[in-house]
Amino acid sequence: MKLYSTKNNQHQVNFEQALFKGLPPDNGLYMPSEIPQLPATFFAQLPELTLPQIAFEVSKAFLADEIPEQVLEEICNDAFNFDVPVVKVEEQIHALELFHGPTYAFKDFGARFMARAMGYFLKKSGEQIHILVATSGDTGSAVAHGFLGVENIKVSILYPSGKVSPLQEKQLTTAGQNITALEVEGTFDDCQRMVKAAFLDQELSEKCGLSSANSINIARLIPQSLYYFWAYGQLQKEGKPLNVCVPSGNFGNLTGGLFAQKMGLPIKHFIAATNLNDIVPQYLKSGNYQPRPSIATISNAMDVGAPSNFQRMEALFNKDWKAMTSAVSGYAFDDDATRQAMVEVLKHQKYQLDPHGAVGYLALADYLSDRPDEIGVFLETAHPAKFHEVVTATVGKQPEIPTPLLQILDKEKHSLKIPAETEALKKYLQ
Repeated sequence: MKLYSTKNNQHQVNFEQALFKGLPPDNGLYMPSEIPQLPATFFAQLPELTLPQIAFEVSKAFLADEIPEQVLEEICNDAFNFDVPVVKVEEQIHALELFHGPTYAFKDFGARFMARAMGYFLKKSGEQIHILVATSGDTGSAVAHGFLGVENIKVSILYPSGKVSPLQEKQLTTAGQNITALEVEGTFDDCQRMVKAAFLDQELSEKCGLSSANSINIARLIPQSLYYFWAYGQLQKEGKPLNVCVPSGNFGNLTGGLFAQKMGLPIKHFIAATNLNDIVPQYLKSGNYQPRPSIATISNAMDVGAPSNFQRMEALFNKDWKAMTSAVSGYAFDDDATRQAMVEVLKHQKYQLDPHGAVGYLALADYLSDRPDEIGVFLETAHPAKFHEVVTATVGKQPEIPTPLLQILDKEKHSLKIPAETEALKKYLQ
């Protein structure tokens, strides 16, 4: 698979190079030079296929020339060995629960696949790398778990101090071994800016063997396209047009869905759902893209004021605003609306939403309100227990906390506090 930079289509690399580089030297993002098309027979078989089988067929279309099929099949069987239920919440509306992996968040898909792919290439080369990643919550815990104890890989995770849930923070700061948590005195956007600056310092990047596990890394997006095929297969029997709503922060998840659609998956329409950080919904309405400082909300994983993957979305639609708006609609909701949805859906549908899923539910319900002959699925990206403080304060009842998460709460936090300055990160790396 050849990949190009969104800022220079003449700069091309293979998958292994993009996997370890993370970012092109021009601060663009890597994109496949060609989106493979899957045969109609594959889509007809979806209801009968397991998730690892779907994962193998989709990833093989991208990577067959770089990872042997037997190895790729083993990676998929190992990485995606947990349930992904599609739950009917109400008439027309379903939830795709992506939180049944080891860290109870959808980021397990990308992190587990990526760790195993990197492990395959590093075993061949014998080289050592340093994973540098910024997180607004769940990416960090998934990366910490996915890469924990992996030989030849050191991991440093930047997270905004006081702006992730206590449980998320414990997942980041209690792993130990080859995982270091850097507590940044700033916002997620600061963390992301610092990580990008480190990668763009070519001398530093090469000296430290830097690589990324954020959704800026193309290896995260391929596995994040898989569950759209799974959801479509589970709902195919409904015989109605399917719309997909994605709670969005850095927009890697939505980009993965657009990849699936470009590969031939017949999703009718995408809905991008955000909190008050509504940069992309505003763009979809006006055609003006205006990043701004992020605003803190109860759906903190979506508190992103300059979403990186917007570059990839533009590339998929050749920077054609009308083409993007024909495929994607944008909705935004504040914390009051989010809390109300959590209360109402639990009361009437007996389904517990987390704050991010609540934003997705609201957007999907709004979109389907005048489309009675269509159905939709929204992504439930994290277990409600990961935000149990917000959930409990909102609905008056604490969600059941899985035993592995309870055990993490009792562990001692270990983090290294640094200011929101690129030089502080560089000093640490050196």
